[in-house]
Amino acid sequence: MTKRVLLAGLLHETHTFLRHPTTLSDFQVRRGAEMHAAEGDASPLDGMLEVARAARWEVIPVIDMRAQPSGTIADEAIEHFWSAFEEAASRELPRGIDGICLNLHGAMVSQTLLDVEGELMRRMRSVAGLETVPICGVLDLHGNITPAMARHGTGLISYRVNPHTDARAAAMDGARLLDRLMRTGERPITVVEQPPIVWPPTGTGTETEPMRTLEAYAREIEATHPEILAVNVFAGFSYSDLREAGVSFTAVTLGDPEAARTLLRRLSTYALEHRELGNVLGTSLDTVMRQIVTEDGGPVVLIESADNIGGGAPGDLTPVLRALIDHQARNAAVAIADPEAVRHLAGTAVGERVQVRIGGWSDELGSDPITLEVEVLSRGNGRFTLEDLNSHLAAFNGKYIDMGPCTVVRSGGVRILLTSRKVAPFDLGQWRSQGIDPERLSIIGVKAAVGHRRAYDPIATASYLLDTPGPCANDLRTLPFQHIRRPIYPLDPV
Repeated sequence: MTKRVLLAGLLHETHTFLRHPTTLSDFQVRRGAEMHAAEGDASPLDGMLEVARAARWEVIPVIDMRAQPSGTIADEAIEHFWSAFEEAASRELPRGIDGICLNLHGAMVSQTLLDVEGELMRRMRSVAGLETVPICGVLDLHGNITPAMARHGTGLISYRVNPHTDARAAAMDGARLLDRLMRTGERPITVVEQPPIVWPPTGTGTETEPMRTLEAYAREIEATHPEILAVNVFAGFSYSDLREAGVSFTAVTLGDPEAARTLLRRLSTYALEHRELGNVLGTSLDTVMRQIVTEDGGPVVLIESADNIGGGAPGDLTPVLRALIDHQARNAAVAIADPEAVRHLAGTAVGERVQVRIGGWSDELGSDPITLEVEVLSRGNGRFTLEDLNSHLAAFNGKYIDMGPCTVVRSGGVRILLTSRKVAPFDLGQWRSQGIDPERLSIIGVKAAVGHRRAYDPIATASYLLDTPGPCANDLRTLPFQHIRRPIYPLDPV
């Protein structure tokens, strides 16, 4: 028989230490049939819809809300999602609901809810008729997993790779698991193991240790224990301040939960024994600049992880731009999210020289503005299509990206791409769309932690992770945690 499935998405990675909140207006919202616009856009929602077609589900598209990583979410946005879901469930339940398929992140925090995903799934279970239907879907590898998420979710699958090139594939795995559970009536449970570790995003790449071995061992467990339907390795998101922030492991099992927990404890043991490998910091900007400005060739990538746009930072921090100017760098480029600067330059002609204030609009640590005399090189609408459909950007945006109106300016040997919207630097199409060939640059400033690597590693002659001030600090001991469990490494000895 045809299975009837409620399909919904709520995607946000919340940086609770940022000054500015995330409001409902910051979300891209699609309701009902509008969600089918995701078909073919390489996003997780697109993957779920593909599985739904193949499995011949009767899909009931409810609502899809997504916003770029940013500050604590206004409760209004959460209630907007819930109102749409509750209305759809009430309308459709008389005809029966067989399953719920969710596209989530796992690190959402609102004004009054530290565990948004867990609370929403709890509410779903409280609706008469949805108490036992399977809830499956996908979570980001950087999810912070809570008891409520494990208790109310039936089969949630995490991304396996960082940079997140597999977001769509993981979403399809979650949807296929839902299809299996609806057809067989199996009801697995989820067990969680959580070592006392929180890593900065810089230490969570899956091509490096300890994440590489943790992911490999998780796949080995799945291959050798057929009763365990999925093992998830969550690196966690260190900038969401809640009790469960940090590393965790889950197993979705049809078998003995204690047997699954024993296997997860081996992952926890490995993570604890190698915890220092995940605490990746950085090198002084001055030290790096003194070394690279005398070298020829390139491009050399300067990784400004303190302004990691993919981790919620505003993208307007200026330390790297200032250093490039001060050291008279040649053939260098940086991108700065600064809608005010773009507006200021709107009336200038290409080729004109003008003074402009760059950065500082966010008022975050490290965003001190810099005033430069610049030459206007070009301007554009900021739209581009991903060159790499598996780009980390596709997880949030699909393949069509909009930076808003953009202006490219030059000061000395430094080109500055000024964008109206912050866009994580995960695809080289960002540069080429504005007439800049990144492979011909000598130095590129990148506001990321790990997500840039698929795009930039193939073209870089060298990369330097920087220790600079900013909201996405690598040294987590500098952050004012209030809710995270203690003791926890590296905040405490463990």
